Amino acid sequence: MMNNSSVILNKYVDIHTSMLGEVGGKWLDRLHQHVAKDLRGKGWSQNEIAEKLGSTQSTISRHLQKPTISLSASADEAMVDSWASELSQALSSIGSEANVVRQRLIVELQFTGNQTLRFDKTLTGLNLDSGQMERALLRRLEWAIGRLDVNRIKHILPAVGMNIASCTKGARETQDVAAFPGRIAIVNGKLRHHETPAFGVSNHLASILIQAHTMNEAKTSIINLRPEITSEKVNVDKVKQMCDQLGYSFATCNKGNLIGSHSKIDVILDEGGYGWEPSLYILAHNPLELIDRTHQIAAQIGGVTNEN
Repeated sequence: MMNNSSVILNKYVDIHTSMLGEVGGKWLDRLHQHVAKDLRGKGWSQNEIAEKLGSTQSTISRHLQKPTISLSASADEAMVDSWASELSQALSSIGSEANVVRQRLIVELQFTGNQTLRFDKTLTGLNLDSGQMERALLRRLEWAIGRLDVNRIKHILPAVGMNIASCTKGARETQDVAAFPGRIAIVNGKLRHHETPAFGVSNHLASILIQAHTMNEAKTSIINLRPEITSEKVNVDKVKQMCDQLGYSFATCNKGNLIGSHSKIDVILDEGGYGWEPSLYILAHNPLELIDRTHQIAAQIGGVTNEN
């Protein structure tokens, strides 16, 4: 069960401000303003209101003092005001001590051309069992590979192919790591993988991830890329400079063995050697964040260049 009641509205913020931009932000602020003023008038403290709205006491104080935010359409203002009234009445009836035990989020967006997107999701606050967590992780890997932009990463794709691996928190064995069997490569301008992700199919990448995860348990996902190579040598300074600019922690490994002890790891560089291809490993908290970091880093580094 969820025992943190402060999440009652902040999920709407995440969804709508990302899809509606400034408009979504304004109507949510107006909604919060009206709910805060109604509940304050009913004797609620600013802290109690903040807890229910997933906000802070200082933000609620500003909502109470500021004039009501205007929206561009009067119909939208009427809708938001009506919803705020319903919410404040319901919350007043339920009481400030009540906790949220389930959230159902229904969002519908209609686009031009009569195209509609509708989401109807329920958040229960329950933890997945181990089997469900593994299935969810495999799905996230498939979603992640679908988000990779081949045009943004093709210049740093390793000659032996790329892979993405991920594990659940606390993993200590390579069998606990999921990845794509074989390698991910570019075929006819698109990223291709032969099979769906599975556990225990990538010993090398899984080994790197387990080593890093043991030191920095928050990092559960990894991808291998090709570092920038100048005059047949890895441009180590360029990698370090990139990490400094992006605020990423830097580590090194030697032929798959992580060097040193680290409390935080974001980027690992293996300069390679005889029979061992140089590799740049990117780590993240989950597969989807890993894709964002990969695109970000790909924009910072080049591929293979030659200097005379």
